[in-house]
Amino acid sequence: MELVEQMKKGSLSPETVLHVYMDKALEVTKEINCVIDFLAECETQVQELKKQEDKGLLYGLPISLKDNIGYKGHNSNCGLVHFLGVVEAEDSALVQVLKKQGAIPFVKTNIPQSLINFDCSNSIYGQTLNPHNHKKTPGGSSGGDGALIAGGGALLAVGTDVLGSIRVPSSFCGICGLRPSGDRLSNLGVCNPVSGMKSARSMPGPMARDVDSLALFMKAVLCDDFFQLDITVPPIPFNDEIYNSKRRLTIGFYDTDGYFLPHPSMRRAVQETKTLLEEAGHKLVAFTPPRIEYALNELAIRGFFADGGKTLADEFAPDIVDPNLKQQLFLYKVPNIIKKIASFFMRPLFPRIASHVEAHSGCSSVNDLWKHYTSIQEYRNEYVKQWRTLGMDALLCPMLSPAFNIGHPGKLFAGFSFTMLFNVLNFAVGVLPVTTVTPEDEEELKHYKGYYNDPWDKEFIKGIEGGVGLPVAVQCVALQWQEEQCLRLMKEVETVTRGRDHK
Repeated sequence: MELVEQMKKGSLSPETVLHVYMDKALEVTKEINCVIDFLAECETQVQELKKQEDKGLLYGLPISLKDNIGYKGHNSNCGLVHFLGVVEAEDSALVQVLKKQGAIPFVKTNIPQSLINFDCSNSIYGQTLNPHNHKKTPGGSSGGDGALIAGGGALLAVGTDVLGSIRVPSSFCGICGLRPSGDRLSNLGVCNPVSGMKSARSMPGPMARDVDSLALFMKAVLCDDFFQLDITVPPIPFNDEIYNSKRRLTIGFYDTDGYFLPHPSMRRAVQETKTLLEEAGHKLVAFTPPRIEYALNELAIRGFFADGGKTLADEFAPDIVDPNLKQQLFLYKVPNIIKKIASFFMRPLFPRIASHVEAHSGCSSVNDLWKHYTSIQEYRNEYVKQWRTLGMDALLCPMLSPAFNIGHPGKLFAGFSFTMLFNVLNFAVGVLPVTTVTPEDEEELKHYKGYYNDPWDKEFIKGIEGGVGLPVAVQCVALQWQEEQCLRLMKEVETVTRGRDHK
């Protein structure tokens, strides 16, 4: 990152850069309400940093943290009132290593209540707005980070992603984001309202304006200090050779998974990117994700809500429920037997929604949970076998875009379908913007019926309409432990799409 190099050379001082971004972050949050806490310790840290001989890869770089990233002496409330009095006793492992690499955490950012939503509001701090259009949400749950970066108030942020919570705000705000595969980074000191859930893996990851910044972040944190802080993180340094390779890639692609029909701009984004990658010399091969509805409902949703949603619902008991989450929370609170009965009667009219509701009843016993874990592994093996058969290095696919109108994500939790699959598979996955919504896309949306023409498809239109000019992103995917390959594809996509007319 050029800014870091200028500070290392002394042409810019870390204090000046910090104060510039403090001022800009304050300006941005006055407009869109994205910053919830100022980390005053940054003033002392920047003075101590100047005395260090080892400047680190992120020397002097102001960085924002999602609310749930633990920082000593500050709160990680996950948007829930009853967590407000809990102050972190020490920095999370990720913050510790970021500081050792010279980064300066200076603010914490807003999130949706409980984190399990792709809007960005709660009963403590209120609603965060999308900097591109204030009628739109910045996405969630790392929405404050996405909005702050897109608004110019930060260059780099740390978010978390359990169903798409880095990728959705990155997409909605028109920035880049990476969700590493499970255990490549550390969750030590990262707060989550539901712990112990293993079906869909939550991971912290970087968000930034460009792909090189994501790669720099990964290179900086994947160091000996990090591996010593958390023994569950494999001691695998970042592989520059893979990221900087010029070898032509074999890239799988699909522009729809057959479960949720994408917005017209989303399919166009994939097809245009595919063509540009082919023109750059890469080989693109059609890929169809196997048994997608089964994977989303039976593996992702049933596993994520293995207890029927009780643990998550209990977190709201002493709280004021944010209006945007009331419909979502209602499903968690309904007794499992009622979910099953409702699903039975819904199935003839709305089969997709019926399967989704029934999956929220979770696993009925420990034995069922064990079988569930086995099913995930079997599906992962099936997916990887199909991947290997095609000789793929990486995968290009749609990303939920453009930004939703505020209040609609809570009515369409299934919007996570574009992202949650890769949390279940535990693959490395990132997003970046490649185009914008055109008037032609918006006109085509008027004829949208989806695959089922059911209430979800109708809600999708209401949620996503009015998006002309907003960013549209794609997802880039690589297998587990292959973050460098994922970033390599992202860099290729960034290179071929940068500077072209978005038509």
